[in-house]
Amino acid sequence: LGATMPVVARMYVQEITQYAYNPQAKTVKLQVVSRGEENKKWSSATPSGSVTMSIQNEAAAEQFELGKEYLVTFERAD
Repeated sequence: LGATMPVVARMYVQEITQYAYNPQAKTVKLQVVSRGEENKKWSSATPSGSVTMSIQNEAAAEQFELGKEYLVTFERAD
C-alpha cells in the first residue's frame, strides 16, 4: 500500500443515551447524513453507516448535540 489518506464522513447525532448508574457516562450514536440537497453528492458516496461511542469523559460527551451534524475523520494510526 502507498500513502494513506484520511476519509471524512458527515454524520449527525441520532441518539444520546444517559445512564442512571453513571450520569457522567453517555452513549452517542451517529448516523451518516443523507438528507437535504446540500448532502446529495456526499450521500451518494457514503449512503449509510453509523458510529456508536460510549463516552466516560463528561466534557467530551457534552460536545455532542442531538440532531447536529459533525465531520468524522478516519485516519490510520501507525
